[in-house]
Amino acid sequence: MTEQPSLRAVSAADRAGLLTALRGALASGAPLLVVAEGQDPGAALEGLDELPPGTALVIRTSGSSGIPKAVALAAGALVASAEATHERFGGPGQWLVTLPTQLISGVQMLVRGIVAGTEPVYLDGAGGFEPAAFFSAAETLSHERRYVSLVPLQLTRLMDFAAAAPEGDREALESLLRRFDAILVGGQEVSLALRSRSHKLGLALRRSYGMTESAGGCVYDGVEIGDTLVRIRGGEVQLAGPTLALGYVGDPALTADRFFDEAGTRWYRTGDAGALLGGMLTVTGRLDRVIVSGGVNVSLDEIERVAGEQPGWAGVIAVGVADPEWGERPLLVRAEGASVDGFEEPAPFSEVREAVRKALGVAAAPDREVVLDELPQLAGGKPDRAAIRAHLDRG
Repeated sequence: MTEQPSLRAVSAADRAGLLTALRGALASGAPLLVVAEGQDPGAALEGLDELPPGTALVIRTSGSSGIPKAVALAAGALVASAEATHERFGGPGQWLVTLPTQLISGVQMLVRGIVAGTEPVYLDGAGGFEPAAFFSAAETLSHERRYVSLVPLQLTRLMDFAAAAPEGDREALESLLRRFDAILVGGQEVSLALRSRSHKLGLALRRSYGMTESAGGCVYDGVEIGDTLVRIRGGEVQLAGPTLALGYVGDPALTADRFFDEAGTRWYRTGDAGALLGGMLTVTGRLDRVIVSGGVNVSLDEIERVAGEQPGWAGVIAVGVADPEWGERPLLVRAEGASVDGFEEPAPFSEVREAVRKALGVAAAPDREVVLDELPQLAGGKPDRAAIRAHLDRG
């Protein structure tokens, strides 16, 4: 029996080295761990000694739903995901890399490029996401088919930047956005306002659902890609198919809990709440993001969805806090002056509260709003809910 090569850590900052190592890992070479720029590779490898057989890539989850976990992925899962993406989009193309490559959303853009035989174009994110730099990078794409993956806030900032430009420049910038054959947006809920705004501009917006454990997006616009299977059990979204991870490195108990076999099919429990409506997947939030307010189960994700559809409130965060009368009450957290959906002024809190009450009931009506200078974010652009909670706990 051939012994599996040792795990190799490569910094996301070493773009050429990372591409070479990733090509090798996909071709049955040494398994790869991508570490964030500035992170000590040696320290990152600690606790990752026993890899599942067939591991090609180890990726840590973003931590948006808890402590980051080390996920082991096989080369076949990564390639199957890339091929299914290109099949859905109409063919392979060139990717503009806009997300951190130590996360699955970023590294999958590299994998897709390797599978397609195209060279990636990178957006320099050292100083944060800058729309001007994005448009400059987009102009250098040379392939007939062009793709990019973004989080909702990034797409909003791009449209805001274009809208604020002088008329001639605005048309050129919006044309660059329309030049993408697919703008894949995921990582969190894509608001109705953002979808409507994208449609009006003629953008090829594609909503992505997936996670590290599924090698990235596996459901686009509510429909499975490739050989992915989706079902709902007990209100939970469960996934099967060739893109599933091998498991969690160093945590066999969690692997056994989240991955299981049933009638010859291996399934993954996502922990997401959802439904299949007309054969299309609708994800309504996390099963663990539920509070009990006045004896009623209230989904914080549903509150965010309804509140986020009000003018100027896209990207709002709902948090449950202790209340002596209700047990728990939701409150809303937003950034000062945030206008992430094209509205200049956010709707008054009283109107947002009433919209939530009408849609979800009095127990879901937020008690108050908290306005921060800016919302803390994780590396991949998702809101850092733990940091927001810590801020609220400090008062």
